Parts: sequence; C-alpha cells; structure tokens
Amino acid sequence: MTINQISIFLENKYGKLNEVLSLLGDANIRIIAATVADTSEFGIMRMIVDNPQESYRILRDNNVSCHLGDVLALRTNSHAGSFAETIACFTKAGLSIEYMYCVSFNGKSTLILRTNNRENAREVIRRNNLEYITEDDLIKLT
Repeated sequence: MTINQISIFLENKYGKLNEVLSLLGDANIRIIAATVADTSEFGIMRMIVDNPQESYRILRDNNVSCHLGDVLALRTNSHAGSFAETIACFTKAGLSIEYMYCVSFNGKSTLILRTNNRENAREVIRRNNLEYITEDDLIKLT
C-alpha cells in the first residue's frame, strides 16, 4: 500500500538541483513525480522514481544527503473537489497530512501523501474504499 519516496536535502545554491538531477539522469533513472520546497538556505526535494533503491545508492555514493521512506499513493478523479473529498476521509479520522503532491493525466490524479500516522491512514483507506496504487502501478501509468 506504500511506495518508496526519496527525500533529498539540497543547499539553496546555484546548480545543486541540476547536480542531483544529472546524477539520476546519467544513471537512466526516470523521475515519475517530484516536488521541491525551499527556504532561503535549503530545500527538500521529494521524488518518486522508477528505481528507488538504485537512486538512493547513487545519491549516497555521491555524498548527497537523502532519505528513502514510504508514502501513500491514492488514485482520484481530477474533477474539481476530488482532492478535498479524499483528504476529508483522513481529516474525519483525526489524521494530519504532513505533505502532499500529485500527478494528473488522462482524467485521473494520483495523490502522493504522508500522514502523521501511517497505520491509521491504511485503515482510513480500507474503510473508505479509497483506491491506492503500488509503486509498480505508478511506474506503469507513466
């Protein structure tokens, strides 16, 4: 029910993002979804890739500060209000969304999110019949 996500700590300096992306590109790693949040001094890039274990190894071998963790991926419609309907299931269960990003194509959206309680989030998904997707499913969709 979870997928692997790589979180990368980036110095907010010219060329650092390109450096990381080039490492992955040179290794023929395909980025499926990504987001970057920044402050004046650093940024955090979160991404879903087609080979997370290899990506993690490449980054660590090149002294890139990164973390391999799990997130949830849920399929929704891409109509107005569909994200709110999905997130409401977690809110009603008392769960906080720590962060979220999405990928949309062909009338469907995939929400990638992390909650404050992964086990309770899994129960919310089951109880509300939310459609989750696996890492293999996500790779095949793109």
